[in-house]
Amino acid sequence: MNYFKQILRFAIPYKRHAYLNILFNIFYALFSALAFVAFIPMLDVLFNEEKEIVNVKPEYEGIMKLSTFVENSLSYNIHSLAETNKMNALLLAIGLIISLFLLKNIANYLAMYFITFLRNGVLKDLRNAIYHKLVELPLAFFSEKRKGDSIARISNDVQEIQVSFLSILELIVREPLTILFTIILMFKISTELTLFVFIFLPISGFIISRIGKSLKKQSDRVQKEQGEFLSIVEETLGGLKVIKGFTAERNFQQKFENSTSRFYKFSNTLLNRQNLASPTSEFLGIVVIAIILWFGGKMVLVDGVLKGSQFLAYLGLAYNILTPAKAISKASYSVKKGNAAAERVLEILNTKSPLEDALNAKEKSDFNSNLNLNNISFKYEDELVLKNFNLKVKKGKSVALVGQSGSGKSTIANLVTRFYDVNEGQITIDGEDIRSLTKKSLRELMGLVTQDSILFNDSIKNNLLIGKENATDTEVIDALKIANAWEFVKDLPKGIESNIGDSGNKLSGGQKQRLSIARAVLKNPPIMILDEATSALDTESERLVQNALENMMRNRTSIIIAHRLSTIQNADEIVVMQKGEIAERGSHNELLARNGIYKKLVEMQSFE
Repeated sequence: MNYFKQILRFAIPYKRHAYLNILFNIFYALFSALAFVAFIPMLDVLFNEEKEIVNVKPEYEGIMKLSTFVENSLSYNIHSLAETNKMNALLLAIGLIISLFLLKNIANYLAMYFITFLRNGVLKDLRNAIYHKLVELPLAFFSEKRKGDSIARISNDVQEIQVSFLSILELIVREPLTILFTIILMFKISTELTLFVFIFLPISGFIISRIGKSLKKQSDRVQKEQGEFLSIVEETLGGLKVIKGFTAERNFQQKFENSTSRFYKFSNTLLNRQNLASPTSEFLGIVVIAIILWFGGKMVLVDGVLKGSQFLAYLGLAYNILTPAKAISKASYSVKKGNAAAERVLEILNTKSPLEDALNAKEKSDFNSNLNLNNISFKYEDELVLKNFNLKVKKGKSVALVGQSGSGKSTIANLVTRFYDVNEGQITIDGEDIRSLTKKSLRELMGLVTQDSILFNDSIKNNLLIGKENATDTEVIDALKIANAWEFVKDLPKGIESNIGDSGNKLSGGQKQRLSIARAVLKNPPIMILDEATSALDTESERLVQNALENMMRNRTSIIIAHRLSTIQNADEIVVMQKGEIAERGSHNELLARNGIYKKLVEMQSFE
């Protein structure tokens, strides 16, 4: 129930609908019980049990005797009619029964009407909360998770919570109250018979609970396997070119079929166990009815302590308990099944981000002097990627980081933008530790162009507006011109309104990279971070874009991470990295004159 309590906090904004649902559920439960009691005077007329009918008009004696007053009034009115016309008395009794069933079903509809807003509202808010959390969590969280599993949690698991978990909100008031009101009326008809029946109810409840004991574990296996095959689908669609190029279709088909086979097996076990609940509870209910028929029939036929009309109404009331009892037993299965889904959803919602803003985090809106990396060390897992690393980038200067793959170049970009936090040392902007600033204000000072062109299935304009939401079309076009992208965008049928497809796959690699650069240009930040920004460009585009970047970075603070050394020759300082440490530093000409690692890298690339 702990998971259920945590999910219920999402119902607070919809408490008005919950109160209205409770109100109409009370009416539903009341009319449901009274509808069967209304059969008694009708049956009295049918069985000619006039001696049991009240002949004197009853008087109201207070709220404590309201039930007796209503019953006697009904009996008196029907008897008065029966003396003159028994068919009219019968029609009155039938009309009363129909009216009570009509009121019961109207109340049921209104209760369901209001609970719909609550259930769908919780579903909406829960999905929003998970999405906000997924966006907020650091990159490190997703390096350990499959994308398909996260998609399964925000889609299927949340849907499972609505179907299986929140369904009990409908039952919390209605079914228990229906049972309560029915039991009260059963005691009123015959205390002895009701006590006898209650001996068998705990036995049937125990049998039902034993059936559903393992549902949570089995449901958890089903949901995890669902995340597994969704991950395979996501990876297949993302790597379709490689799969086809290496003719690995059969391998991936086999992986997917193995996962769906496990899902098939787990689902069958779960659903068969769940399906056992309804017939078991119904059979046990009929057994209880059979016991009532035996014991109650004896009270009517042998002992004579119970009227036939009362006994038939009592049977209706007893059966009236079965439906809500079955619903409650099914709800207990739903809670067990929903618990597994809630556990997976709350695992994300309850995850604390290690990169949360400090309580007294400051906003920083400008960059005035320098960006410093002071004696920093960092590791992704066990092995240090950077060791006691120091770097000072003055305002308006450009610093290039070069070195072999795995030397820690891109890690610098991840740390400066605070996608990760340093393990030791500190990174400062104008002397302020970036951990003391809000992440939003820190990242607004920076423009980022990554090695992989990350674009979205939207128009060119909307992809660029991520950099500056309120930019005009003219500003967008100017940014495209600086990035040398306007030359192909202007030829597209819809220009900047053209959709570029999933991940920008309607464009070439060079075109995608130029749009990424244009996005950073449009943002126009004081600090620019280029992580292999020209790596996907052909030779001609590289030269044109490099000229544009040099114009853009003039008098702008820049950190350039480069593999192609031709792109960073004009940098104010070049830092050569090796195994997380600085091996050499200086200008292009100084490093060539030193005849060290940098010169070897240049010579190696000259032969490429």
